[in-house]
Amino acid sequence: MKAFILDGYKKNGALRFGDVPEPMLRDDEVLIEIHAAGVNRLDTKIRDGEFKLILPYRPPVILGHDLAGVVTKIGRRVRGVKLGDEVYARPRDGQVGTYAEYIAVNEDDLAPKPKNLSMEEAASIPLVGLTAWQVLVEKANLQRGQKVLIHAGSGGVGTFAIQLAKHLGATVATTTGTSNVELVKSLGADVVIDYKKDDFEKVLSDYDVVLNSLGPDTLEKSLAVLKPGGKLISISGPPDIEFARQQGLNFILRQVLRLMSLSIRRKAKARRVSYSFLFMCANSKQLKQITLLVESGIIRPVMDRIFPFEETNEALNRVETGRARGKVVVKLR
Repeated sequence: MKAFILDGYKKNGALRFGDVPEPMLRDDEVLIEIHAAGVNRLDTKIRDGEFKLILPYRPPVILGHDLAGVVTKIGRRVRGVKLGDEVYARPRDGQVGTYAEYIAVNEDDLAPKPKNLSMEEAASIPLVGLTAWQVLVEKANLQRGQKVLIHAGSGGVGTFAIQLAKHLGATVATTTGTSNVELVKSLGADVVIDYKKDDFEKVLSDYDVVLNSLGPDTLEKSLAVLKPGGKLISISGPPDIEFARQQGLNFILRQVLRLMSLSIRRKAKARRVSYSFLFMCANSKQLKQITLLVESGIIRPVMDRIFPFEETNEALNRVETGRARGKVVVKLR
């Protein structure tokens, strides 16, 4: 089968388009014919080697963390999926590889594709949807009437998180550029900070939660908008010791991550707020709940561009610019 392969870590390096064997199927897995794959900043970070110490990938490896497709084979212990089912998923860590014609995915990572979405729209959702869910619902326990700041509101995670936070009953502020102000307002943002004109930390105050997806300067400035007891949750780092424990990292790597997050944790403590890092994980139960929200019209996917499969490297470059409005997707079939 055809696939895009990472042969070695290299900043801005291109993935190799080549032939690889069709995946072998374990008893608890299904083989999926991929129709579309979402493109994420996580893929460019892995390609560049940013996570080589903490993620279980060793080149050569196929990248890609989102998929929508059709079940073509079933492992002998699989019970909840049948041949021909249209599904979508974010495969679990260590078993990713959606920039390919086929992939073997654990049954527990799958959910039925939303009936009202195309394959391309469905493929845009799993990683960003699960990220937003795990930040806002699981880690933040966001409640009706609370206030949340979602950075980069026009990006993949931001467009989804704004809609989810509004569904949860929160007041939503977001940061974005001038050209995307109307987009984020249409998604439900109550307060929009044009970062080209205003400093969010000087405008906002007394927030309960901040979802950060940007760099260290924005991360530190976000502390100023939180009320005592507030929560700063970052999906862009630095990783903390809790993440190290979850990943089962060795003692030395745990200490490295502890030191990497020491400064922001100390500054958060001084302001009587908490800091935590979230690296989302596959979860079919949560994805099925997201499906219900999509099928009911509460959340809609925001699409930037759809690239043909052969232009996967161009799609990665588009994501890396930081200018994508919503999600970038590659179409295989």
